[in-house]
Amino acid sequence: MEYMHRLSELAPGQQGRVKALLSTGSIRRRLLDIGLIENTTVECIGRSPGGDPSAYYIRGAVIAIRSADSKNILIE
Repeated sequence: MEYMHRLSELAPGQQGRVKALLSTGSIRRRLLDIGLIENTTVECIGRSPGGDPSAYYIRGAVIAIRSADSKNILIE
């Protein structure tokens, strides 16, 4: 059985598979629109010098997501 983690816990070079979105409202809609649905593979490719936001490779695109939003994305 896989353990659940938050997307914000991924270090650059690591990847995980989306299991759930805990976000609500418009940010949830945006995350779904960019392809963050269940079983999508996400790879952290880097963090900004200040540590926020982080860049993720999602379905062929690089997307920057703030840590406050990535904490609401559960991965395994």
